[in-house]
Amino acid sequence: MGHACVIGHISIKDTAQWAAYRDQVPATLVPWGAELLLRGRLAAVLSGAHGHADTVVIRFPDLATARAWHDSAAYQALLPLRRQAADVTLLLFEE
Repeated sequence: MGHACVIGHISIKDTAQWAAYRDQVPATLVPWGAELLLRGRLAAVLSGAHGHADTVVIRFPDLATARAWHDSAAYQALLPLRRQAADVTLLLFEE
């Protein structure tokens, strides 16, 4: 099995709350051996349609670890703040 990536497509609703959420996420990744690969702002849509302005890409050792992080108490505790701060679509991919 290969690595797994969680990709988040983000539309920020409240920049202050988003900053508070974003600052807390990295600590939730540490126990899972995850690596934050990208936090970026959309520069252009080259083909098709895309409705979000920001994207995050996080790499995990495998699918099970990515799911365990997402379901962890530490990350789940941040979800109310995330929901207030932004509309987020999280996708899980296997490399």
